[in-house]
Amino acid sequence: MPRVICLGEVLIDQIAEDIGVPYDQVSSWKPYFGGAPANVACGLAKLGTPVSLISCVGQDAAGTDLLKQLGAAGVETSGVQVHPESTTREVYVTRDAHGDRSFDRFNGDANTVFADTLMSAEHLPEHLFADAKFLVLGTLGLANPQTSRAIGRALKLAEENFVKVVVDVNWRAMFWKNPEQVAKLLPVLLKYTDFLKMTEDEGKLLFRLTSPAAIAQAYSHLEGILITNGDQDCRYYLGEKQGKHAVYPVHSIDTTGAGDSFLAAFIHKIYHRPLTNLLDPKFADEVIAYACAAGALTTLDMGAIAAQPSDRQIREFLTMREAKH
Repeated sequence: MPRVICLGEVLIDQIAEDIGVPYDQVSSWKPYFGGAPANVACGLAKLGTPVSLISCVGQDAAGTDLLKQLGAAGVETSGVQVHPESTTREVYVTRDAHGDRSFDRFNGDANTVFADTLMSAEHLPEHLFADAKFLVLGTLGLANPQTSRAIGRALKLAEENFVKVVVDVNWRAMFWKNPEQVAKLLPVLLKYTDFLKMTEDEGKLLFRLTSPAAIAQAYSHLEGILITNGDQDCRYYLGEKQGKHAVYPVHSIDTTGAGDSFLAAFIHKIYHRPLTNLLDPKFADEVIAYACAAGALTTLDMGAIAAQPSDRQIREFLTMREAKH
């Protein structure tokens, strides 16, 4: 079976149990498994698509626990490196009254070296690329020279093996010592990209464009562009046509991982059909509807992974929506 490879950080989201409270007034935190590539991997496994994660964790209790949880979720982990001297990263996350998040700080101090910054290019499992269909990654790994080299090698392996590259921008300035570096690195990454996902804010910040068709004109090799905007319409460019899909209104508790579930559902749908099917606007809209439903359902519970819906839950949700209309 061909598989999807997700490459990048797996970490712990320490989510504030108090809502609408600043970081220094939070009385208790609850740990949840996280990291966008790991979230996408778990979302795919839950939907029934074979998936491997390439990452790097510390040889510590948090790293051991994350590996165990990935295995339990059905993610193949032979590509997860364990670094003996570094620390598995934890991110402290506060939430406002709508469940929207702010990323406040990391564990450790200024001298802490995090495992996700030390992924080794030499230890990438080449055999995984030989039968992969998609490689999924974000921009966080580019913030560190060593992991950036590993990403470069993974992109070359994807190119050699005709693996489609899906990039979720997932811009997080706090991960970068020099955030302005992204201006130099993003164009290199985009050369290898087939499908690009971002939020409207990321489009404004990094591309100065928020129209999928305008981005497609600027980067004509892209096969698909997805722009999400929180609780606003999702706009997309697929099969050389621009479209938009309304987001499903739900009572959100925690928006952590909603975009990752959206992306996992999108990849799951296009994994099981020839990509030429995206030329049919009806199929393209069905794929986006499915992805939007997955994103909405993930906000109904806490944490990025525990809240991810199954294929059956998504289909039932969509059937109920259609019955109401």
